[in-house]
Amino acid sequence: MDMPTQPTAPQGPLPAFRAMVAAGELAADGSQEHAAERLQRLWEQLRGYDPSPRATGNGGRFVARLFRRRSANKTGQPHGMYLVGEVGRGKSMLMDLFFASAQVPRKQRIHFHQFMQNVHARFHTFRKAHPEIDDPIPPLADSIATEAALLCFDEFQVNDIADALILGRLFQALFDRNVVIVATSNTAPDDLYKDQPGRDAFLPFIALIKQKLDVLMMDAGRDFRRARLRGMRTWHVPADAMARRALDEAFAELTGHAEPRPTILSVTGRKVIVPAAARGVARFDFASLCGTALGAGDYLAIAKQFHSLILDDIPALSPANYDEARRFIVLIDALYEHRVKLVASAAAQPDRLYRRGENAKMFVRTASRLDEMQSQDWLALSHLA
Repeated sequence: MDMPTQPTAPQGPLPAFRAMVAAGELAADGSQEHAAERLQRLWEQLRGYDPSPRATGNGGRFVARLFRRRSANKTGQPHGMYLVGEVGRGKSMLMDLFFASAQVPRKQRIHFHQFMQNVHARFHTFRKAHPEIDDPIPPLADSIATEAALLCFDEFQVNDIADALILGRLFQALFDRNVVIVATSNTAPDDLYKDQPGRDAFLPFIALIKQKLDVLMMDAGRDFRRARLRGMRTWHVPADAMARRALDEAFAELTGHAEPRPTILSVTGRKVIVPAAARGVARFDFASLCGTALGAGDYLAIAKQFHSLILDDIPALSPANYDEARRFIVLIDALYEHRVKLVASAAAQPDRLYRRGENAKMFVRTASRLDEMQSQDWLALSHLA
């Protein structure tokens, strides 16, 4: 006897989101569901999307024969999306659902800061190999468009003048090559690079983003990341194997079990290596963060880039490791000012970390801040990027 044919399960980010809600993995949230619905529409338009990566010269418009499936948008290149909302609203989670299910042969999902690091590195390599070519943007856009017809950027933010100067031309070149862009950000397009020098030259890029991407503002509501922090133990003593496992679990919880990857921050032309990062959470051990020649600018860049920091193996401090203690004080000041959430393992409680020597007096304020940063009131504060 033939078995009845099972109906094909619906596909795309919206069914995946609803399945997670039904399974109790996510709490029902109207703003998230609306965003999933909008992403579902784009998912439908992009099924089988595999256009020519060559520049069209007409702002990205091209004929319907470039689409492999009739379900694709026949009127031309689909608009991308710019999903904006406060930290903890689930933007990265929705991006994951969209990207994982996108039926696009060439696609890439990357943290925007890492993308720009790659762009600068490729610029340098190209200029060295081809000094006779004045403008590296067209060949770079050719290369990127060949690699991906769908680019998904997480945590889109512009803080660097070098990035601001090239973004407009680079993105226009990518759109001309039929690349569709989807981005998440904590910052509305009109507020990008706000109050920064040279912003007037950046305004055409903002106009381009609003022209090519559908901007969706997610309503303020429950901060799911802060909900995960609520009740979480954030200071583990001693810094032993049990503490390491606890920090592993905290990193997984705060990132939604995303895979950590190394990343690089550019600070006044220098590179600061972040050993592990995912979805706005960075992880260091004390030696790599405070035992090397980093300064206030480096710690400020980390505090602005990441909403949470996992820090392993803070040792007892004393005049014997004064330089490390001094850097740790500067680090905590930067984290405190930007409301970065700290989960750490240490040799002692904050008020017992630095008890010997006259320099211990300078640690009193740091210990007080570390105590405050463990409080539920502190954990409920929004990150200040």
